[in-house]
Amino acid sequence: MATFFGGNPFSSPVGQKIEKATDASLPSENWSLNMEICDIINETEDGPKDAMKAIRKRLGQCASRNYTVVMYTLIVLETCVKNCGKRFHVLVCNKEFITELVKMIGPKNEPPTAVQEKILNLVQSWADAFRNEPELSGVVQVYNDLKQKGLEFPMTDLDAMAPIHTPQRTLPEVGVPAPCDTVGTNLTVSLNPDQICKLTSEVQVVQRNMTVLSEMLNELVPGKEEPDEWELMKELYSTCQAMQERVVELISQISDDDIRADLLGVNDGLNNLFLRYTRYEKSRLHSSKEQKNGEAALIDLSDSGSGLDQQLGALSLKATPSELKSMSSLAGAIKDDEFDMFDQSRNATYESSKIGSSTYEANKEGGNLPGNLAAAATSQPKGQISHEESLTSSEFEKFLAERVAAAEMLPSTTENASSRGRIKKEEDPMFTL
Repeated sequence: MATFFGGNPFSSPVGQKIEKATDASLPSENWSLNMEICDIINETEDGPKDAMKAIRKRLGQCASRNYTVVMYTLIVLETCVKNCGKRFHVLVCNKEFITELVKMIGPKNEPPTAVQEKILNLVQSWADAFRNEPELSGVVQVYNDLKQKGLEFPMTDLDAMAPIHTPQRTLPEVGVPAPCDTVGTNLTVSLNPDQICKLTSEVQVVQRNMTVLSEMLNELVPGKEEPDEWELMKELYSTCQAMQERVVELISQISDDDIRADLLGVNDGLNNLFLRYTRYEKSRLHSSKEQKNGEAALIDLSDSGSGLDQQLGALSLKATPSELKSMSSLAGAIKDDEFDMFDQSRNATYESSKIGSSTYEANKEGGNLPGNLAAAATSQPKGQISHEESLTSSEFEKFLAERVAAAEMLPSTTENASSRGRIKKEEDPMFTL
């Protein structure tokens, strides 16, 4: 590993190109520069090795959280794998490099979701493409280990993905029949400056549509977008599909290498955008199903709540006479029950008092009373007692009223000791009651 990081990785020709193609100040991917990097890797002896040095150095920016550079580097890496040969594939599919690539999405770095999905998509696509090649089995081993550990990879539409093995510009071997080559050569045309200018403007229109759709996929949440936003996304998707058909036709007809490189980059961008749209659409369907299931599981308490409100509202002072009568009878029944319970307890206490305690007749004897009460009872004439016991409640109330009136007529100044004693003597007969 140390050999990979020896010296300045951006001093080589391909390293300089990679440094420019992954600059954070770029407004978007420079596909022309990316294709130049692929050409250098294919045409030079040290191209693959020098390119991997620069790519690894750029991916190290993940530690500094410069994720714009990391994303551009992943796009360059993906483009090189699709357009370069086996010499570069061997270095990329090395188990050590794939492991380092996966560590970038670990909890220590916490990269954005776009970076995480990009890395997982690359690992998954490479594992599927190189599964049957023993020399490139490192990525397959890492992929299988991650699947066994329960790591979930993003959903991908492999049929819509751009192929890994993109045909090279020039082939030393003839792999197709000669008539086909002759037909393909006759179809290629050279464009004049006016046609090139028109084609450039058309490509810019395609890229603007791609940019709008990409921004909507980044900002909108599946299932929570507005209806007009969803309609716009579907319209942009259909437009981009139609544009891709035209781009593919132009790639097979134009002989200018620079223009073909631009069109190939646009085609790759469209394929990646279609994958994201398909993933968004599936997530939207999944979220809508969950929302419907959640709404069906809810319990509607509106009817019972309204009935409860009506019952509570009925508990007001506007009750009918029949309701008041039933309520009174219920209260009376409760009072009768309480009275019966009190009567039983009283009888039980009276019976027990006859057995274990003194009787009422015995308590009337003077010897059984405490000293002061006994003296008061014996010193009072019987006639007075009988007279006081015969007082009625009305007479007693009248007596209390007279006492209140007498108290109001007392002087407000402080009384002397003799008057207090006189009042006390007058009140003593009252306390004998």
